[in-house]
Amino acid sequence: MRKIYFKLVAYSLFLALFLFASCKKDGFLGQTTTSNLTEETVFKDSANTVRFLAGIYENVGFSASAKRFTYGPSPFNQTPNGGLDASSDEAEVYNSGGSTALAWETGTINAAVVTDDAYRISYTNIRSVNQLLKNLPNVPINAFAKAQMKAEARFLRAWYYAILLKHYGGIHLLGDSIYTYTDKIPAGRNTYEECVNYIVAECDAAATDLPNTQTGLNYGRASKGACLALKARVLLYAASPLFNGQSLTGTKNDAVLGYPGFDKERWRIARDAAAAVIGLGVYQLNVDNSKPGIGFQNLFTQRYNTEYIFELMRPSDNSDLEELFQPPSRTGKNGAFPLQGLVDAFPMANGKAITDPTSGYDPQDPFNGRDPRLDFTVIRDQTLLQNRLVPGFTPVNIFQGNYKGISTGPDAVHVGTSTGYYTNKMLSPNAVSQDFMHNTERVLPLMRYAEVLLNYAEAANEYEGPTTQVYAAVEAIRQRAGLMPYQLPAGLDQAGMRLAIQNERRIELAFEAHRFWDVRRWKIAEQTDNIQTKGLEINRNGNAATYTIFNVRKRNFRPAMYLWPLPQTEVAKSPELFQNPGY
Repeated sequence: MRKIYFKLVAYSLFLALFLFASCKKDGFLGQTTTSNLTEETVFKDSANTVRFLAGIYENVGFSASAKRFTYGPSPFNQTPNGGLDASSDEAEVYNSGGSTALAWETGTINAAVVTDDAYRISYTNIRSVNQLLKNLPNVPINAFAKAQMKAEARFLRAWYYAILLKHYGGIHLLGDSIYTYTDKIPAGRNTYEECVNYIVAECDAAATDLPNTQTGLNYGRASKGACLALKARVLLYAASPLFNGQSLTGTKNDAVLGYPGFDKERWRIARDAAAAVIGLGVYQLNVDNSKPGIGFQNLFTQRYNTEYIFELMRPSDNSDLEELFQPPSRTGKNGAFPLQGLVDAFPMANGKAITDPTSGYDPQDPFNGRDPRLDFTVIRDQTLLQNRLVPGFTPVNIFQGNYKGISTGPDAVHVGTSTGYYTNKMLSPNAVSQDFMHNTERVLPLMRYAEVLLNYAEAANEYEGPTTQVYAAVEAIRQRAGLMPYQLPAGLDQAGMRLAIQNERRIELAFEAHRFWDVRRWKIAEQTDNIQTKGLEINRNGNAATYTIFNVRKRNFRPAMYLWPLPQTEVAKSPELFQNPGY
C-alpha cells in the first residue's frame, strides 16, 4: 500500500515547536514575534521547507471534521460532540454536556462560548503561508519546485481565507504581511467583496502553475482542479441570498457582511466558474453498476478515484471514522446521531419523495425500496455490519433488541443512540473500529466532483432557469445513486428545480459539512433549524414491527446565527474589529 505522502505524524512535533517558538499566544490578529534563528534553520534546508509546507496542509480539514466540537470537564479531557453535522438539521449531538454544537442546536451560541478554531487555525496557517512565501526565494531548491510550492501555498492561503469568509463574512486580509510583536497590527475588516476578489485572484494565480490533477506521491496536494473548484464554491456562496444584496444592519457595515446590492450576474459568474472545473475533463463520478448505489458507497472507501478534487490525506491503515460512528457494540463512540428529518429527505428508489402518494412508501416498512444512498449514509434497525467477534467477520444484524425504552443492549435507542440511528457515511464495510487488522486506505473528501455538478446546476438554474444542462448535472448524480428512473420530473420551473437541487445536496452531501452552510447561504435556516427534531423507535415481535416517531430536541434559530460571532477575546483587543450583528 502507498504510504501517505504528508507524513504528518513524523513532523507534527517539529511544526508545533516551530509555531510555538514563532508565535506569541495572544490571538492571530494579536501581536506576534519571530525567532530569526528558528526561521533561518527551517528555510535554509529544502527538506525542512517541504515539511513546513506540508504542515500547512495538516489543518485543511479542521472545519469539516466530525471531531471538531468537543465537550468535557477540561481542555485535556475532551470528547467529540458531532461537529457541524450536529449543528445542523442532519444530526443530534452525542452528549448534552455542552459544546459549540449544542449551542448551535439550542440557539444559545454567543461570542463567549463559540469555539475560536476558525479564527485561530485559519490565521495561524495564513501567517505560515506568508512566512513560506517570504523565505522561498532563498530556499536551495530548483525553480520549478519553487513555482509549484508557491502556487500550492497561495491555494492554501485562499483555502483558509474561504473558511474565515463563510464563518464571519468579511475579515481582515493580511496580504503578504508578517507582523512582529512590536508592530501595530490593523484589525479592521475588509469588505465581503474585497475578500471574494482576493480569494478568486489567489486561486487564479495558483492555478496557472499547477497540474490539472495530482498523482503518485503528489496526491493530496493542491492542483489546478482544486483551485478552480474552490473558486467556484466561493463564488456560489457570494451569489447566494445571504450575501447577494441582503441588508443585515442598515449601516455601512453591510458591505463587510455581504454585497449591499443584489446582482443577478453573480450567479452567471458562479455558473461559469463551476463549468470551468467540468471543462477540465479530468473528473467524473465514481460509477459502479454491479449493484444500485454501490459506486456511491465505494467512492468513500477508495484512496484514489476520479471524483475527489481535494482531499484530506489519512494514513493508509485508518479506521478513525469507524471508531467515531459505529455503534457501541462495535466499540464505536461519540458520533453525531442522524435525525429522522434527514432520513425522510431520501426518496424512494423510483426517485419519488416519500410524501408523494404514488411513491409506494409504506410507513410500516419505511426502509423498503428507498434510495440506495440511505443505507450507505445511515445505520438503522437491521443494518448489516461486520462483527469483529464472528469468525470470518460475518455480517450480523446490528440492532437486534432495539426495543422501545428497554435497555436490551448497548446499541439500543435511548441507550447507545438518542435518535435510533447511527452514521454510516464514508464508513468502509471491511473496516472495524479499533481493529488494526481490518481498516481502510480511505482519505476524506474536501471537494469532489458531485459538489461541482450541484454547484453548476444551482448557479445555472438561478441565472437562466432549468435548462437541459441543469437537468443533466442533477440527473447524473441521481443515476449514479441507483435511482430508477433517475430522471427528474419534466417541466420543472425555476422554483421547482431549486427545491430539487437543494434536496439533492442535502442527501448526496450529507455528513460532509455542507448542510450547515447551505441553509444559511440560502437564508432558509429560520425554517430548517427552528424545528422539533425527531427520532425512531422500533418494537419487534417476531417478524412484525411497530415504528414510532418520538421527539428528540426542540431546536432554536435566531437571525444572528446566519453568521458566526467573532471570538470575544479577539473583538476585545481592538475597536477596529466590530462584532457581527446580534452578538
